[in-house]
Amino acid sequence: MMVVAAAAVVARGQEEKSTTLKEVAVKAARTVQKEDGMWLYPTRQQLESSTDGYSLLAKLALPRIRVDEAANSITALTNLGSVQVRINDVVATREDLLAMDMRGVQRVEFIDNPGLRYGEGIAYVINIKVRKPDSGYVLGSSLSNTLTTALGDETLYARVNRGRSEFSLTYGLDYHRLTGEEYDEQATYHLGAASGGQIAESETHLESDADVTETLHRHLTSARSSALGHKAQLAYCLSDSNYVLQARLSADGQLRPTRSERTMEVDGTAFTNRSSSRATTPSLDIYYHQDFRRHQSLTANAVGTYIKSRGHNENNEGGTYAYDTHGRTRSLWTEGIYENRLRPFTLSTGIQFSQRYSHNTYEGDAEATNDLHVSGLYLFSQLKGKLGRLSYVGGVGGSHRYYSQGTTHQHFWLFRPKFTVSYALTDRLQARYGFELSQHVSQIALISDVSIKQNRLETLVGNPNLRPNRVTTHDLHLTYTTPRLTLDLQSYARLNANCNLEQYSRVDGHFYQTQSNADNQCNLFYTQLYSQWQAIPEKLSFYIYGGLYRFYNRGEDYRHTYNAFNGGASVQAYLGKWTLSAYADNGWHFMEGEHRGYGSPTWVLTASYRLSRAVTCSLFAQQLFASHPVTNRTELLNRYIHKTATLRQRDYGNMITLKLLNRYIHKTATLRQRDYGNMITLKLAIRLDHGRHYRDIQRTMEHQDTETGILSTTK
Repeated sequence: MMVVAAAAVVARGQEEKSTTLKEVAVKAARTVQKEDGMWLYPTRQQLESSTDGYSLLAKLALPRIRVDEAANSITALTNLGSVQVRINDVVATREDLLAMDMRGVQRVEFIDNPGLRYGEGIAYVINIKVRKPDSGYVLGSSLSNTLTTALGDETLYARVNRGRSEFSLTYGLDYHRLTGEEYDEQATYHLGAASGGQIAESETHLESDADVTETLHRHLTSARSSALGHKAQLAYCLSDSNYVLQARLSADGQLRPTRSERTMEVDGTAFTNRSSSRATTPSLDIYYHQDFRRHQSLTANAVGTYIKSRGHNENNEGGTYAYDTHGRTRSLWTEGIYENRLRPFTLSTGIQFSQRYSHNTYEGDAEATNDLHVSGLYLFSQLKGKLGRLSYVGGVGGSHRYYSQGTTHQHFWLFRPKFTVSYALTDRLQARYGFELSQHVSQIALISDVSIKQNRLETLVGNPNLRPNRVTTHDLHLTYTTPRLTLDLQSYARLNANCNLEQYSRVDGHFYQTQSNADNQCNLFYTQLYSQWQAIPEKLSFYIYGGLYRFYNRGEDYRHTYNAFNGGASVQAYLGKWTLSAYADNGWHFMEGEHRGYGSPTWVLTASYRLSRAVTCSLFAQQLFASHPVTNRTELLNRYIHKTATLRQRDYGNMITLKLLNRYIHKTATLRQRDYGNMITLKLAIRLDHGRHYRDIQRTMEHQDTETGILSTTK
């Protein structure tokens, strides 16, 4: 009776009060609902069979998240923002996840309604709670290589702990060389009304006899791409029971430039497109956390990043068109947070400040110079607490963003309220509602004052007048939890006012693509069911999700709606030293603005064998029995352009289809990449450690800048 009562308390989302209660949570309710998401307690089998953080997260099968163990990547399938992975509350790097010690993992907090402190564009937060080692060392490697094509990712790491200090060093190398790309395109351009042999702009109806069209057949005859890059990271941590001080210096770059060469034939005329790029990115990250009087804490973080890049691009359809780019970017990001754990609530307040300067030059046929200054200031206060069966998180924030480029200067202010309330209807059934007002900021490259030719008839144009837009979200959950079964029914609404959407114009028979705020709306509504079932505890588990999505988009001269189904499933089996798993999803079907996309369907079979405590070998079979599977298909419905294109990646067993539907252009294209077909990847994880003992939580961090602000050509 005592165990049942304790498990019921945990299921209602209360904090653990004793060691006994923590053990009950791990052995009984492995999924514990919280006001902003859920906590997951990995089983012993999941921890023992996981080689790193990516491997563990893949086994936990988080809803609406795709984890690629072979590529060491985590993706949000909902297209609502990025996934932020943290270790002990602070953002972690890829190297941190690869070097993670499974014996120190306590729980994984999956936050699907992130609070005010997490910043912009974050759809989900995964926070892994681990214990800190205070003695011994660990040496390890994660070696991942594809057997069916030249594609690899190698990482070596070392960590030494002595008392309150930890030293760590990580080095990674990644490469690819692909030659199997195939592309075929049929394009019809509606150039406008003919007048005396000249093309004149008018609003002549598409079906008019006077409308002049041009049809082109583009065919790729040969293609190759290659890259060889590396990254190094050196870190030091000094910590005690009430403070943590960490410093990390990292740098990444290319040992060889990233190169691509594609020979295209257009109606019997051949031309070659080439591109190459190289960038160097050093970054310094300093983090400090201090606890005061047991219930108060102060956190400070500062990150400085420098990016030096250069590149060369050619798109020679219709004549020689080539340009070089040189870029330098300096950025500083800082954060300070004060927290006071009072009764019956916890008060958090903080400030974030960022400053960014980019100087990019374009030489050749796209001659231009861009100097961009962007700064941001964000303040917030938040309360989090519990009143009986009611849990709540609520607060207000205010953000200011300043942007300057040439003679263009902009200020954007936004009041940002956010609150979430959850109520335990029964010991196993919980209801939760969340509301948030936030902002969306365009990529730096999109606001640059540069024009880049895509082909003979199309040009991409930056828009320095783009402004951030307001985003309003409503999120409702109904969750049922037992020790072996979790069911979560979610209804979600996302409203974007005056958002940045693609806009096309036609001038003298040429087509210009840019972005504009205008009076646009881009809204999303969906209802989705997520289920996780432990069929045989610690031996066999199933996970499945599926939902109906409704998209509504309105621009100055269009209105588009779209209905879609998105879903996926996985199964995990633990058979002694063997771990077998299968994962599949239909990708992400969506519509944003005038783009209707069909995301990459993925299916992966994984077999892992633990040779010893130190060595684990994993085999990944991706896109089996499909040498030309579809990865993405996109339609563009526009008053000027109707384009349809299909991309197949035979190298990865992937296919991308792009359909552009426009009043004046109809285009159909197919691109194949044989290197991706029936892809087999072998991953070898080796970990040697000695004298490891654990104590207080360690915090790690990562807030490195990655945007160069370079506007480039697209396929």
